[in-house]
Amino acid sequence: MTTARLLAASREYGTKVKTLALSPTTLEIAAGELTVLLGPSGSGKTTLLNLLGGLDAPSSGKVEVEGQDLTTLDRDGLTLFRRRAVGFVFQFFNLVPTLTALENVRLAAELVQGQREDAQRCLAQVGLGELGDRFPSELSGGQQQRVAIARALAKKPHLLLADEPTGALDHETGRQVVTLLREAARGGCAVVVVTHDESMVQEADRVIRLRDGAVVSDVRPAAEARS
Repeated sequence: MTTARLLAASREYGTKVKTLALSPTTLEIAAGELTVLLGPSGSGKTTLLNLLGGLDAPSSGKVEVEGQDLTTLDRDGLTLFRRRAVGFVFQFFNLVPTLTALENVRLAAELVQGQREDAQRCLAQVGLGELGDRFPSELSGGQQQRVAIARALAKKPHLLLADEPTGALDHETGRQVVTLLREAARGGCAVVVVTHDESMVQEADRVIRLRDGAVVSDVRPAAEARS
């Protein structure tokens, strides 16, 4: 089932001198899949992610999530859309430093009228059920990233977007984070991960490579292995 789609969507920045960050792109993102966006810095990965999440608007074309054309929404409408449908996981966690791990997750759950139990369940799901009373400063980088994933999952999003979620982590912790994202996809969420880490290819259902603002390949590794 398609969760999101770009329809000839492009993004330019600048006024007098324009920079094309993403060429007109058409693609669909499916529920239940872990899609990895690969490419060097400046290739358009994060721009594409921001368009899917309604954090940025296309210069041309359309972006649809669950049938909703994001280009028709005003600022308040986009805020409600992100609150309802999208979970974000950022490279540097973006946790509220004055809230405990459990409170950070609970805040996200409450935004979508979730139950207090949902926050505790999501924290336990990422292996931190016993650390809910710790503040972010009392957690390791890997633990903070797992809190960020729990926070995203607590919203029960249909679309989960992760921008370089393993970039600041050691190899083993990074693998744990990828496993959590893959499990989220297996649970029916559409998961899209921006990375430059080639090792994530083996974990992905789909790999989209970008270069100079354009999609240069779109493959399904598992299907290729079977052929």
